[in-house]
Amino acid sequence: MTAQSSRSTGSVSVGTVTLVGGGPGAPDLLTVAAVTALRQADVVLFDRLAPSDDLASLAPGATLIDVGKRAGSHPVSQTGIEELMVEHALAGKRVVRLKGGDPYVFGRGSEEVLACHRNGIAVTVVSGVTSAIAVPAAAGIPLTHRGISHAFTVISGHAPLTDNELEGLTLLGSTIVVLMGVGTLPTLSQGLLRHGMPGDMPVAIIERGFSPTQRATVSTLSAVLAVAASAGVRSPAVLVVGEVVRLAFSGDAAAEDLVARASEFAVID
Repeated sequence: MTAQSSRSTGSVSVGTVTLVGGGPGAPDLLTVAAVTALRQADVVLFDRLAPSDDLASLAPGATLIDVGKRAGSHPVSQTGIEELMVEHALAGKRVVRLKGGDPYVFGRGSEEVLACHRNGIAVTVVSGVTSAIAVPAAAGIPLTHRGISHAFTVISGHAPLTDNELEGLTLLGSTIVVLMGVGTLPTLSQGLLRHGMPGDMPVAIIERGFSPTQRATVSTLSAVLAVAASAGVRSPAVLVVGEVVRLAFSGDAAAEDLVARASEFAVID
């Protein structure tokens, strides 16, 4: 991360904003640039999935402001977050906007960069380890494997996919990673089946990645709705659909058997 210089407007020095990707939640996956930005921050606006447990020591000189959104609860709107960023930066503060994952992967980072540009505020983006890759890896799932999958597609599960999108994913034949997809799992699974994806295609749902309570629920596409309901799957979770799921659990007898029989499921803590 390159150093930013403040500029002056009248008698007030305008501060800076740094959008920091905090990774999937584990503090040791913060980059060096992220740790440096936090250490220098005057104000930190942090999300629910950002690594915040040790934030007071990571940003010892900063005012910490929780702006995290939860399903059905947005105490601070996106517009409100951008206004807070701009307000503190215009007051001469070094502002860090700390997000889970990467700011540019479903993190609304580009919207916040534009808000800074509109107000003449210098902004830097510090990339983070995206949960789309890291959380499956934590469960032992490779997103690509020679001869099995040579590509992967990352999609947001906030809104149901269109029929064209579902058909495209089916025809592509590669690994599908869904972030924030528990709520739209019914439309995703049924849509993929409707467009011809095999019912025995393996599916993994990894909840609370990198936390002490991380859990992977493994099923098949045709059985995943019943399996998820039986297991009590909840957000936050990352979904992986594809043959690569077999690789992670090939040494686990229950999971290996599951992949062969759609009526069973396995939960791996």
